[in-house]
Amino acid sequence: MLAGTPPPRPGVVPPSPRRTFVRAPLVLGVAALALGPATAPAQAQPAGTAPAALAAVAAPDIPPANVKAHLTQLQSIATANGGNRAHGRPGYLASVTYVKNLLDAAGYTTRQQSFTYNGATGYNLIADWPGGDTSDTLMIGAHLDSVTAGPGINDNGSGSMANLEVALAVARTGFQPDRHLRFGWWGAEELGLRGSTAYVNSLTTAQKREITGYLNFDMVGSPNPGYFLYDGDNSDGTGAGPGPAGSAQIEQTLADYFTSIGVPTRGTDFDGRSDYGPFIANGIPAGGIFTGAEGRKTAAQVQLWGGTASTFDPCYHASCDTTANINDTALDRNSDAIAYAVWTLADGGTTTPPGTTVYSDDFETATGWTAGASDTATSGRFERGDPAATSSGVATQLGDAAGGTYDLVTGAVAGSSAGANDVDGGATTIVSPTIALPTGTLTLSFNWYLSHLNNATSADYFRIQVISGSTTTTVFSQAGAASNRAAAWATGSVNLSSFAGQTIRLSVEAADLSTASLVEAAVDNVKITKA
Repeated sequence: MLAGTPPPRPGVVPPSPRRTFVRAPLVLGVAALALGPATAPAQAQPAGTAPAALAAVAAPDIPPANVKAHLTQLQSIATANGGNRAHGRPGYLASVTYVKNLLDAAGYTTRQQSFTYNGATGYNLIADWPGGDTSDTLMIGAHLDSVTAGPGINDNGSGSMANLEVALAVARTGFQPDRHLRFGWWGAEELGLRGSTAYVNSLTTAQKREITGYLNFDMVGSPNPGYFLYDGDNSDGTGAGPGPAGSAQIEQTLADYFTSIGVPTRGTDFDGRSDYGPFIANGIPAGGIFTGAEGRKTAAQVQLWGGTASTFDPCYHASCDTTANINDTALDRNSDAIAYAVWTLADGGTTTPPGTTVYSDDFETATGWTAGASDTATSGRFERGDPAATSSGVATQLGDAAGGTYDLVTGAVAGSSAGANDVDGGATTIVSPTIALPTGTLTLSFNWYLSHLNNATSADYFRIQVISGSTTTTVFSQAGAASNRAAAWATGSVNLSSFAGQTIRLSVEAADLSTASLVEAAVDNVKITKA
């Protein structure tokens, strides 16, 4: 899809203030806002504006003058507070307050999250736009801190203020997308992604699953810009590999916008050195754009994008990273690209593309399935185990899992006979961890078997149920019968779309409810996919 190699960047190990130069914020496009500073008329796009037909709901234009007015405010804050807006310094907290006040006035629900690093208190600002499916949340983030050496206007006032203007545009236009929108401004990124890591670590497993896409905006106005997109599908074949499933769709969405305005793009690696790092480490798809930092633009890149064969940002992490250190054309293009991506992905789009696995378990490692609290079976209860083969005229328990070594089986140990460790005297269940389902068409697939001898009856069974809140629904059931049924792996498939957007648990159950019957069951390779 995307070709080319990003400019070289030096290796950085936190807590060094130097960070990846491969990242660039997107900006959400929108008409001139009444909220926030600067209401200058929108400036013409140097390379044109994306056709409205590209998005289900046309993204608004983001006036660069509005974004630059926010940057002027950050410059004033830095000037009044020792020349920077760094972690633990008064200029950083003043920056958070500036952003929070505008968002509160615009109708966002904001939360200031504190954390401690290097003996100083840092802050993240989280802002939720009311509405949308919170189990399918699109998050837009950027770091707000600077290094101590300067005011940090390109790095990363450009991304954080582009995000602010996009958030205000959402409010001004009354945008109500299918997905929930959440914005984040991170502290202490320059010291090793401390703020975004603190945020992600504060989430429960279910809350992490609710974030189905993350867009990272860091340095979108470099004075000698390139146009790099995070390589979500690893089409470049270099570096850390692809992002989590769904990252390729984010990359393609951004690529579509730049194609529409005639601006070529190139890929840049997910190396985990910007605030997308803790998100992709937790399986959350991510993407973004980046205009370059301390690396040098090559002669080939000059032919591609113009500019000079020199540093993308000669004021990277320096005192000269002021309002004069911004390329207006790059800021304008990238702001509108971000708007297009957010409007497209949030309104009917999804970062969970067709065929994406939402949940899977092959039971080769323990993942938190627990025994049912009200089991009545006196033996042969469900467990994760390496099963032993048993037979009594026919195979009653298979010694091999459907894949790998382990499965969920009713009494893994063989015992002295086929009937020594089968299900006896009632029902046995085993229940999955919570699973946050996205919206869309969902399919549960699994391998299973139920075996019994001819002393079984139709009262015996194998079933799979979905637990959602206080409601339990049987979605698959196989009854026993008064005949020999040999153990043999089969494939099951169930449509779970009626549970889309809910947080569920799966319950696997087997029962021996007839007299003196021999019943065994097993399940393996449980998977939920989005079509």
